[in-house]
Amino acid sequence: MGSMNSKKTGSLALLAVFVLFSLWSCKPKPMEIAPEIASSDEALFKAGQEYMKKDKEKARLYFRQVIDSFPKSFYAQRAKLAIADSYFDAGDEGSMILAASEYREFIQLYPYSPSASYAQFRIAMTFFKKTYKPERDQTKTIQALAEFKKVIANFPLSEEAKEAQKKITECEERLAAHTLSIGKHYYRIKAYKASISRMTDILTDYPSFSGMDEVYFYLADAYCRSGKTEEGMPYFMKLVTDYPQSKYAKKARERIEEINRSAPKKN
Repeated sequence: MGSMNSKKTGSLALLAVFVLFSLWSCKPKPMEIAPEIASSDEALFKAGQEYMKKDKEKARLYFRQVIDSFPKSFYAQRAKLAIADSYFDAGDEGSMILAASEYREFIQLYPYSPSASYAQFRIAMTFFKKTYKPERDQTKTIQALAEFKKVIANFPLSEEAKEAQKKITECEERLAAHTLSIGKHYYRIKAYKASISRMTDILTDYPSFSGMDEVYFYLADAYCRSGKTEEGMPYFMKLVTDYPQSKYAKKARERIEEINRSAPKKN
């Protein structure tokens, strides 16, 4: 029994040594930088730029050296942005999270930098690039929208503010389409009250939605089918008036005729 325990202890000891050796061998060796490069913020930054295409990890080490050794340098700002951009360009979910973090730190460190608006726009883009189609979860779209609005609020005169406004329109269009798909689902299962609620949300939150003719149709018909014809008819009429060429305007005219035919005749 004692022999078996000693063998087990010996095996565990060997395993521990193996694990420690593996960790030691995998540990990256510190990067050696030539003195003439280490003493210059510009030289360090340019060295980082040279490595960007072939070895992003090494490039980041050079950029971080600029920030650590020359924190008040103009190149420190550029290095911080370069690190963020290197993660952004990688494009995967984890890298986008790191990119957003680096851009946020840049704004905190250099709030008055001419590049702060760029950093805020890129934060928004880390979410925007990961958004899904309207039928799927829109959490990323909501996050992107909030960050694009910060560009306009904090940097209204920047070039990025103009681009942010375009992206806001895209985000709102996607969110409206998502809400419409939910409203149509409720309409199909005859949950008209829930359908009316979703369609009304679109009118309130996304008045510039390109699919408003469809919204008017389902909102009007949901009212009518739930016994609230007087509330639904104005939306049918608005659809016919504002979107006469829409396929939903044709459907609206047909529903109006159908409703009028089935209405009790006055004596």
